[in-house]
Amino acid sequence: MKSYEVNFDGLVGPTHNYGGLSYGNVASQSNSQQSSNPKEAALQGLAKMKALMEMGFQQGVLAPQERPDVGALRRLGFSGTDAQVIEQAARQAMPLLVANCSASSMWVANAATVSPSADTADGRVHFTAANLNCKYHRSIEHPTTSRVLGAMFADQKHFAHHAALPAVAQFGDEGAANHTRFCREYGEAGVEFFVFGRSAFDTRYPEPQKYPARQTLEASQAVARLHGLSDDGVVYAQQNPAVIDQGVFHNDVIAVGNGEALFYHEDAFLDTEQMLAELSAKLAKRGGQFKAICVPRSQVSVEDAVRSYLFNSQLLSRADGSMLLIVPQECQNNPRVWQYLQELTSSGGLIREVKVFDLKQSMQNGGGPACLRLRVALNETELAAVNPGVIMTAPLYGTLTQWVDKHYRDRMTENDLADPQLLLECRTALDELTQILKLGAVYPFQIN
Repeated sequence: MKSYEVNFDGLVGPTHNYGGLSYGNVASQSNSQQSSNPKEAALQGLAKMKALMEMGFQQGVLAPQERPDVGALRRLGFSGTDAQVIEQAARQAMPLLVANCSASSMWVANAATVSPSADTADGRVHFTAANLNCKYHRSIEHPTTSRVLGAMFADQKHFAHHAALPAVAQFGDEGAANHTRFCREYGEAGVEFFVFGRSAFDTRYPEPQKYPARQTLEASQAVARLHGLSDDGVVYAQQNPAVIDQGVFHNDVIAVGNGEALFYHEDAFLDTEQMLAELSAKLAKRGGQFKAICVPRSQVSVEDAVRSYLFNSQLLSRADGSMLLIVPQECQNNPRVWQYLQELTSSGGLIREVKVFDLKQSMQNGGGPACLRLRVALNETELAAVNPGVIMTAPLYGTLTQWVDKHYRDRMTENDLADPQLLLECRTALDELTQILKLGAVYPFQIN
């Protein structure tokens, strides 16, 4: 039976703005309060989805959240009609309103952790929505995320869904941004790689001094238990605290894996040699041959990696066994990174081709190609059980671009977030979107 790694990309929401909400994310903070273009952001993301589909890769789409989140504002003490809640928040606590308008759910690498059926004890694909409790504006996402994923992967014979972990610091979970999987073939048993920034209970693990470590070891271990993963199919590794302090807030900013390969920066991890040996040994027991591609700091500094998002790329397998790297335009704009990539692809190694995409609207808010996609390995039977409305096709691409043109603004500033009309625009758009994607009622305004 054939198997695939399907990329489900986040559709950028109508309230895309540069709120500068993510402490530790250099791009997010440096572009705070600039004017954004939600329409351009959504179209840039859709263009990448269409391009990968046309290259022959399985591609899906994941719907955005309802924003502003009026329900969250009500829980914080604002009252009255929806318009009055927004008006009060804008007048009394504008930073809270900005946080409740964030379109950060577009970075669906943080939506959940996914384990394929070949790895799990019950032979189903398992999803655990990430609690994202390190940042308030993201911590409010997981209830809707769970409903959307449940509508996309509804067949309980093939799919199992778990609620987010307890929303406390000890179980900080950032989803697939700190998780990847190595395997010989997507449908075969593999080794799941969980990367954490700190331990909540074990003081032996060093912590960063400047920026927070968002993922805990304990959260990763809990997800592995929930998914029924065996010990010989799991490897845990700690991020280098020094690179977290340089803006590497998730592992997918400093490393990316696919198939049997890990593409990583020399300074990405602690105890790198031990980690590589463990990955190699465990993958060998699953019939695979681990391949490590290390980018030396002498060629690409951590600063260049963070600014270009070299590692926040998509590493995709070609039919001939080689790999394709999908990178943001910022990599081409950085002379040192671009020179490295030219040398890499001409060396005759595993990565033979680089394709560049303009994702400026997302990049300025701190998310590149890898942030925008959630990877789900599926066999043919499981793929057939996925809600067909969310699988990208040429007609769906056309429908979604028309939908964006109809509903999205081409300019968004902080003052625009205080406009009650924006909420109506968002709800109108999302109500239509759920019909396009055949999701049913997944948003609070559709349920309540």
